[in-house]
Amino acid sequence: MAGPDTANPDEGSFLPATAVAGRQSFRSLLGLAVLRPGGRKSVSLFTVLLLVAGVGMFAFPAVTDLWGSYQQRQVKDRSASPTFQTDYVEHHIKVGEGLTRLIINNDRVHVNVMVVEGTTLAALQAGAGHYETTPFPCEQGNVGIAGHRTTYGRPFNKIDEMRAGDTVDLITPFAKCTYQVVPAFDGHPNPWVVLPTDFGVVGQAGALGTGKWLTLTSCHPKGSDSHRIVLRLKLTKMTLLKKSQGGK
Repeated sequence: MAGPDTANPDEGSFLPATAVAGRQSFRSLLGLAVLRPGGRKSVSLFTVLLLVAGVGMFAFPAVTDLWGSYQQRQVKDRSASPTFQTDYVEHHIKVGEGLTRLIINNDRVHVNVMVVEGTTLAALQAGAGHYETTPFPCEQGNVGIAGHRTTYGRPFNKIDEMRAGDTVDLITPFAKCTYQVVPAFDGHPNPWVVLPTDFGVVGQAGALGTGKWLTLTSCHPKGSDSHRIVLRLKLTKMTLLKKSQGGK
């Protein structure tokens, strides 16, 4: 159905021929803007703003990686404190403090990152973060850890490339626990994708609470937080570490 914007000006329409005007190119409009008083200055400022925005967009991941690297060093230093072992045993690790080291080393994925307590925005800037409502590493239940895919060190950038049989090591002050990716289950692959409101993936219901599991989560797809990608692993080995003298 024809509307005002499609009226033929040759038929005596009293409405402006917006369709004709709408065909003016961006280049001609830009030329008119430059001819206006102060137009050249405005266009120049607009160009600079576009340039700055473009550079910022591409530089943002690199800047966050630098900040994440700095935060990782701080976490490592604090985890070397003589009181860390005691705080760990008593579950007195504060949000943002180091909890465990997570290592993935296979032909597709290589990760070596300190995991901090908590999954707040600030905590995840320091690396991967442990869901506070889940058990500590190596303990009974479903240990939950989240991490970024495109910023702040991007520890879980390649979580989608993990396959059944791949392993993840969690190193605590007292043990190294090895978790293995389990095959597809419950009618979906592993890893799989859920809505961000599906906190059941890091819950403790049923077998998750009675076994020894590890669940890794991250945003999906890369660069978006519309969904979460989830990877489920099961504890297969625990190696006790020798306690050093003086708690060091």
